[in-house]
Amino acid sequence: MKAENVVLSGDGKSVVIIDQTKLPNKTVFVELRTSEDFYDAIHELKVRGAPAIGICAGMGLYVIANSFGETDEKVFLSKMHDVSVYINSSRPTAVNLKHALDRVEKAATDCRGRGVAEMLSAMHNESVAIQEEDIAMCKSISEYGLTLVKDGYGILTHCNAGPLATSCYGTGLGTLLLGKERGYTFHAYTDETRPLLQGARLTAYELDKAGIDVTLICDNMASIVMKQGKVNACFVGCDRVAANGDTANKIGTSGVAVLAKYYGVPFYVFCPSSTIDMDCKTGADIVIEERDPDEIKTKFYAEPMAPADVRCYNPAFDVTDAELITAIVTERGICRYPYTESLAELFKDIR
Repeated sequence: MKAENVVLSGDGKSVVIIDQTKLPNKTVFVELRTSEDFYDAIHELKVRGAPAIGICAGMGLYVIANSFGETDEKVFLSKMHDVSVYINSSRPTAVNLKHALDRVEKAATDCRGRGVAEMLSAMHNESVAIQEEDIAMCKSISEYGLTLVKDGYGILTHCNAGPLATSCYGTGLGTLLLGKERGYTFHAYTDETRPLLQGARLTAYELDKAGIDVTLICDNMASIVMKQGKVNACFVGCDRVAANGDTANKIGTSGVAVLAKYYGVPFYVFCPSSTIDMDCKTGADIVIEERDPDEIKTKFYAEPMAPADVRCYNPAFDVTDAELITAIVTERGICRYPYTESLAELFKDIR
């Protein structure tokens, strides 16, 4: 499976993305070249999903640095760092963004004394490696996910954690897509995911396109489908995992986890190791992005759906407490509670 949603151009002068704000009605490809292009694409959710954001940002840092026309190493590194800080400010919650930017920046700084051309070559190679690693990680995560399910399972999803949010397969949707290739039959119940409707616009689109049986439900219908016994497991991705297993994901995820706990439905979080932040002790330390109130009041509506002067609270993410998570599925294996021990053990050689 080849990545289509984030692609580095052959000449290294742009990154081409699928504009996810236009889906599912239109497939629009957008070319990104400048710092402002990349900031806007990430902040406005043209590219979204923690792994995809990181991939886009890493490639973007290379593309922008490649346009400097600078030969002085010190000036080059200073300008590049400023760009990195700027792009990183586009969204504060997903750890993959900074992780990828830091990797590409380090690739350049490690080449001090060898010239700017060598720095650019290293940045190119590192940004490509991040995407290649993500493809392999998604496949491995999906393989582990298949050990948790049986043919015929009903699976509830929230937000979008499929190929659009990564490079291929996805994290939270990867098991369904890989299972489909291997003859499994699943039925997905997909939360629409208010207020930006990533479940309705993106997950339902990806699953339907892959030929997987999918039923779209409103967010407030999750309880009834669990109570009716239609859901055997909940699958979600995430944007950051704290060292204790608390997990930040799209707003509404914690509510699904609470319902799953009540009804005895396993709740699984799927993520690559780059999403696990061992320097973040608990979910209380995760910065939660707040977005424009108009995403609640006017977006997707022909007319406003609330009084113009009413106050809105629009956090993009919430934090699911570690105790509510049945398992965290990574490319290295499956972690279980207490996560302070299982995450530390699984990643001790890379942290």
